[in-house]
Amino acid sequence: MPRQGRIDAPGVIHHVIQRGITKGRIFNGKADYEIFAERLGKLVEESKTSCLAWVLMPNHLHLLLRSGRDPIGRVMQRLLTWYAGYYNRRNSRSGHLFQNRFKSILCEEEPYFLELVRYIHLNPVRSGLVGTMKDLERYEWSGHGALTGSRGYNWQDTETVLEAFGKRVGKARRAYIEFLEAGFSLGHRKEFEGGGIFRSAAGEVEYINADGRRATTAGDERILGSGDFVEEVLREAEKREVARSRLKRSGWDLEAVVKRAGKEAGLEPAQVRGGGKSPRQCRARALVCYWSVSELGYTGAEVASRLDITGAAVSVNVRRGQEIARMEKLSLGRR
Repeated sequence: MPRQGRIDAPGVIHHVIQRGITKGRIFNGKADYEIFAERLGKLVEESKTSCLAWVLMPNHLHLLLRSGRDPIGRVMQRLLTWYAGYYNRRNSRSGHLFQNRFKSILCEEEPYFLELVRYIHLNPVRSGLVGTMKDLERYEWSGHGALTGSRGYNWQDTETVLEAFGKRVGKARRAYIEFLEAGFSLGHRKEFEGGGIFRSAAGEVEYINADGRRATTAGDERILGSGDFVEEVLREAEKREVARSRLKRSGWDLEAVVKRAGKEAGLEPAQVRGGGKSPRQCRARALVCYWSVSELGYTGAEVASRLDITGAAVSVNVRRGQEIARMEKLSLGRR
């Protein structure tokens, strides 16, 4: 079965999960954890992404992110690609570090937001790394300590989480700790990781309702939420796909975008591609990256190959191109 595309929209929350290949380690010591957390913080700040909860474990990680300026997929690609390169260089290894691509589950805020914060921050308990709340407090590689005030990560969005527990910080922190303690006995929750659901050909999922009876509702394994929420998310995703399809039917492909961006900068297509670094060339490449990735749905690898630049450069240029297009009111709606 072909893999489904990711679903994203500004302001929605995602439970992101990534595991090491063949369940292998992805962190070998304090330096690895520190540099990953530092890179995560830098990227969420740059992309205006809100990090609500997070935990790093020896062979996997969980993040709860709210989409900001950049799609979650782009943020995670930059984070994981960079870290895999760092890890391989540090350990004189080659090959894949992570198991397949990361899993991202778009989540309905109510009633799942606080449940996911608790589920993620209790991961060291479920994995047997810690056994008590005091031990959990000492576990450095998690957002739990920032919420209790025992350590600080200035890039973590603690305010949003604590506000859900009370207006006064001290009272909110105590309520948060009580909430976590109440979840100590809770085990693995398949539904929080995209499992435990049964999709039908019609896009429905089976579940057990409050009466203990089997029922169905609209569902998608990429989305955690009620049937109405799933349907709304899918409708919005379909609108974006329709807009992309309309542009492609109008003749917009990578080559057409290169020509259009070159025309805006007064350059020939051959001058847009390649390694030239004049302001006009940089401007044109930024527009190519933004229009191709964000508006037409091309992958970063496809754009990188066409422009003869790196995937990391594509990610940076998507943001630059978005800003240029916004400031100068440029779009692919006209030639």
